[in-house]
Amino acid sequence: MARDEQLKERWDLVVEKLSNQFADGDQLDLDSIIYLIGVQELGQLHREYKKDHKLDLMHIAICKVLEPYGFYEFDYVDEEGWPHYKVLAQLPHLKAGEQSVLMKEAIVNYFVESDYIT
Repeated sequence: MARDEQLKERWDLVVEKLSNQFADGDQLDLDSIIYLIGVQELGQLHREYKKDHKLDLMHIAICKVLEPYGFYEFDYVDEEGWPHYKVLAQLPHLKAGEQSVLMKEAIVNYFVESDYIT
């Protein structure tokens, strides 16, 4: 199977499983999935978040999923339990579609590594 086809199949599986689990079957978009990863990584699941914290959660998720690509490295957890990352390399300048593919690939890999999908 071609790499692009496998990525699409796995991405569709992630979207389907997460949408069924968290959105009553309504299809989640990329940003929603990034947010869910941030909540998972923070580990404070049953809490309400203000708008600025939602952006912080998305940042945590982006750092986490791009860490294996060498862009970020986990640094420490602060006194409130929030993880912090160091920037190791600047993200390449990518077109919007290329950014989306990179994030989808990183997210799929995150869920494969966590055994959420195969």
